[in-house]
Amino acid sequence: MRSKLILLAALLMGIATTVLFFDYMKKYDAAAAASETFVQVAAAKQEIKENTKITGDMLLIVRIPANAVHPSTIKDPALAAGKLAASDLAAGEVLLANHLKDQKEEAMFVSKKIREGYRAVSLGVNLVQSVSNLIEPDDYVDLVTTESNKESGTTESRILLENVRVLAIGRRMVEADATTPYVEYASVTLEVKPEDGVKVVNSDEKGPVSLMLHSRIVQEDGGSEP
Repeated sequence: MRSKLILLAALLMGIATTVLFFDYMKKYDAAAAASETFVQVAAAKQEIKENTKITGDMLLIVRIPANAVHPSTIKDPALAAGKLAASDLAAGEVLLANHLKDQKEEAMFVSKKIREGYRAVSLGVNLVQSVSNLIEPDDYVDLVTTESNKESGTTESRILLENVRVLAIGRRMVEADATTPYVEYASVTLEVKPEDGVKVVNSDEKGPVSLMLHSRIVQEDGGSEP
């Protein structure tokens, strides 16, 4: 009988000790959380694709522990607005300096814009073929080739390539803003697969190649961009 009482007492003491331990840890964690310092930093409010011009409504401010802040973290959203995304950003992702690139820097090297596996090829265009010079870098276009049959005296147009990204117009490689002066251009540089680049060159030699402009709204929703 005595041994049973001792065992019961030991069990009760063990339970009491466990309850007291968990109560202490709960209070400790609450105190630690209350004393932890948080810092406000900039983050992506939505998914942002590479080479997208970042605007203020694409960003938000989040709070993270000070000891988790990377030295290159962007704290002020104003420092990111107006720049280009150097890579794809997920919604909620904290912005770092290497996530951004300046449009002026980007405009120096078209080779920095070409994705792996693609090539840049230029195409001569006039005002009509370039949709009245309304095409901008990072727009998407379809290429329409026109060939004349001298024997039959007929002319045939067909779509050569669809959904092709524009790298540059003339020598400008970034989208125009309110301060960009208008300059009429006579060439468009496209991003294509190597085999498609050969098709573009061959078609340009045979006859005029016109461009059909895609909706920029569709591109932002991810509906047409490859």
